[in-house]
Amino acid sequence: MALYDTTRLAAASRGVFRPGRALARLMAALQSWKDRHATQKALSRLSPHELADIGLDHADMDVIAEGRRRTR
Repeated sequence: MALYDTTRLAAASRGVFRPGRALARLMAALQSWKDRHATQKALSRLSPHELADIGLDHADMDVIAEGRRRTR
């Protein structure tokens, strides 16, 4: 008598394109872009004095919008 394990994926099906996963990654990338764009737009509306009040200048806007750390 043979025992078959039906809970595991076949080796050939592991590399199959999964449209749901690709769509989720695309939506996450789009949301990330929208967040960066909104942050940069809001910061660009501030005057140099207002930016200085929060410890930033216009050169920092891209770094902040992308979520990176400033190197100073």
